[in-house]
Amino acid sequence: MRWLFLLLLVLNVFYYVWHQQEAPLRAKDVTPLSLYKGSQQDIRLLSESVSASRSKPGMSRIEERCLYLGGFAREEQVMPLSQRLAEMDIKAELSANDVPAAGYWLRIAPESQRLLGDAQLQNLSKEFNELKHKIMLCEGVAPAE
Repeated sequence: MRWLFLLLLVLNVFYYVWHQQEAPLRAKDVTPLSLYKGSQQDIRLLSESVSASRSKPGMSRIEERCLYLGGFAREEQVMPLSQRLAEMDIKAELSANDVPAAGYWLRIAPESQRLLGDAQLQNLSKEFNELKHKIMLCEGVAPAE
Protein backbone atom coordinates (compact mmCIF):
# COMPACT_ATOMS: atom_id res chain seq x y z
CA MET A 1 0.00 0.00 0.00
CA ARG A 2 2.93 2.29 0.74
CA TRP A 3 4.34 1.68 -2.74
CA LEU A 4 1.05 2.57 -4.36
CA PHE A 5 0.90 5.83 -2.41
CA LEU A 6 4.47 6.74 -3.40
CA LEU A 7 3.77 5.86 -7.02
CA LEU A 8 0.70 8.12 -7.08
CA LEU A 9 2.65 10.90 -5.39
CA VAL A 10 5.47 10.68 -7.98
CA LEU A 11 2.92 10.61 -10.82
CA ASN A 12 1.20 13.72 -9.42
CA VAL A 13 4.50 15.59 -9.22
CA PHE A 14 5.35 14.49 -12.75
CA TYR A 15 1.90 15.55 -14.01
CA TYR A 16 2.21 18.95 -12.25
CA VAL A 17 5.60 19.68 -13.86
CA TRP A 18 4.41 18.51 -17.27
CA HIS A 19 1.26 20.64 -17.03
CA GLN A 20 3.24 23.73 -16.00
CA GLN A 21 5.40 23.44 -19.10
CA GLU A 22 2.34 23.55 -21.35
CA ALA A 23 0.80 26.53 -19.57
CA PRO A 24 0.74 29.72 -21.62
CA LEU A 25 3.38 32.27 -20.81
CA ARG A 26 2.35 35.44 -19.08
CA ALA A 27 2.09 38.47 -21.35
CA LYS A 28 4.87 41.00 -21.01
CA ASP A 29 4.08 44.47 -19.81
CA VAL A 30 4.16 46.70 -22.88
CA THR A 31 4.68 50.41 -22.43
CA PRO A 32 2.20 52.40 -24.53
CA LEU A 33 3.64 54.47 -27.36
CA SER A 34 2.07 57.59 -25.93
CA LEU A 35 4.46 57.43 -22.96
CA TYR A 36 7.48 57.82 -25.21
CA LYS A 37 8.16 61.52 -25.63
CA GLY A 38 10.60 62.91 -28.08
CA SER A 39 11.33 63.29 -31.75
CA GLN A 40 10.82 59.62 -32.53
CA GLN A 41 7.17 59.57 -31.50
CA ASP A 42 5.89 60.64 -34.90
CA ILE A 43 6.78 59.06 -38.22
CA ARG A 44 7.73 61.38 -41.05
CA LEU A 45 8.36 60.68 -44.71
CA LEU A 46 11.72 61.55 -46.19
CA SER A 47 10.11 64.21 -48.37
CA GLU A 48 8.52 65.78 -45.29
CA SER A 49 11.83 65.91 -43.46
CA VAL A 50 13.53 67.51 -46.47
CA SER A 51 10.85 70.17 -46.77
CA ALA A 52 11.05 70.80 -43.02
CA SER A 53 14.82 71.19 -43.18
CA ARG A 54 14.46 73.72 -46.00
CA SER A 55 12.24 75.89 -43.85
CA LYS A 56 14.63 75.88 -40.86
CA PRO A 57 17.10 78.75 -40.79
CA GLY A 58 20.71 77.70 -40.93
CA MET A 59 19.99 74.44 -42.80
CA SER A 60 21.66 74.25 -46.19
CA ARG A 61 20.83 72.45 -49.36
CA ILE A 62 23.53 69.91 -48.53
CA GLU A 63 21.09 67.86 -46.44
CA GLU A 64 18.51 67.66 -49.21
CA ARG A 65 18.04 64.32 -50.88
CA CYS A 66 17.63 64.10 -54.65
CA LEU A 67 16.62 61.35 -57.01
CA TYR A 68 19.27 60.30 -59.51
CA LEU A 69 18.62 58.20 -62.62
CA GLY A 70 21.36 56.64 -64.69
CA GLY A 71 24.49 54.70 -63.95
CA PHE A 72 25.43 54.56 -67.63
CA ALA A 73 29.02 54.05 -68.70
CA ARG A 74 28.97 56.65 -71.52
CA GLU A 75 27.42 60.08 -71.79
CA GLU A 76 25.74 59.19 -75.11
CA GLN A 77 23.60 56.61 -73.32
CA VAL A 78 22.14 59.27 -71.02
CA MET A 79 20.80 61.51 -73.81
CA PRO A 80 17.80 59.30 -74.79
CA LEU A 81 16.81 59.11 -71.13
CA SER A 82 17.07 62.88 -70.84
CA GLN A 83 14.83 63.30 -73.89
CA ARG A 84 12.30 60.79 -72.51
CA LEU A 85 12.15 62.65 -69.19
CA ALA A 86 11.67 65.95 -71.04
CA GLU A 87 8.68 64.39 -72.84
CA MET A 88 7.24 63.54 -69.40
CA ASP A 89 7.76 67.21 -68.26
CA ILE A 90 10.39 66.15 -65.75
CA LYS A 91 13.33 68.49 -65.23
CA ALA A 92 16.68 66.71 -65.10
CA GLU A 93 20.29 67.75 -65.46
CA LEU A 94 23.43 65.75 -66.15
CA SER A 95 25.68 65.45 -63.12
CA ALA A 96 28.65 63.21 -63.80
CA ASN A 97 31.27 64.61 -61.44
CA ASP A 98 29.41 65.34 -58.19
CA VAL A 99 27.76 61.92 -57.83
CA PRO A 100 29.64 59.44 -55.60
CA ALA A 101 28.48 56.48 -57.71
CA ALA A 102 30.32 55.64 -60.90
CA GLY A 103 28.94 56.49 -64.32
CA TYR A 104 26.73 59.21 -65.74
CA TRP A 105 23.62 60.22 -63.82
CA LEU A 106 20.72 62.61 -64.29
CA ARG A 107 19.70 64.56 -61.20
CA ILE A 108 15.94 64.99 -61.08
CA ALA A 109 14.83 68.42 -59.91
CA PRO A 110 13.09 68.30 -56.49
CA GLU A 111 9.86 69.70 -57.91
CA SER A 112 9.79 66.94 -60.55
CA GLN A 113 10.42 64.03 -58.17
CA ARG A 114 6.72 63.71 -57.32
CA LEU A 115 6.02 62.96 -61.00
CA LEU A 116 8.21 59.85 -60.87
CA GLY A 117 6.45 57.13 -58.92
CA ASP A 118 7.29 53.44 -58.73
CA ALA A 119 5.26 52.64 -61.84
CA GLN A 120 7.04 55.28 -63.93
CA LEU A 121 10.45 54.10 -62.68
CA GLN A 122 9.61 50.51 -63.62
CA ASN A 123 8.50 51.58 -67.08
CA LEU A 124 11.71 53.56 -67.58
CA SER A 125 13.76 50.57 -66.35
CA LYS A 126 12.10 48.40 -68.99
CA GLU A 127 12.80 51.02 -71.67
CA PHE A 128 16.44 51.58 -70.68
CA ASN A 129 18.17 48.33 -69.75
CA GLU A 130 20.99 49.61 -67.55
CA LEU A 131 18.89 52.24 -65.74
CA LYS A 132 19.36 52.51 -61.99
CA HIS A 133 17.83 54.97 -59.54
CA LYS A 134 19.22 56.18 -56.23
CA ILE A 135 18.30 58.74 -53.64
CA MET A 136 21.44 60.57 -52.56
CA LEU A 137 22.46 63.93 -51.21
CA CYS A 138 21.77 66.67 -53.77
CA GLU A 139 25.31 68.03 -53.55
CA GLY A 140 28.18 65.69 -52.97
CA VAL A 141 30.69 68.18 -51.61
CA ALA A 142 29.93 70.97 -49.16
CA PRO A 143 30.50 74.43 -50.65
CA ALA A 144 32.83 76.80 -48.83
CA GLU A 145 30.87 79.32 -46.78
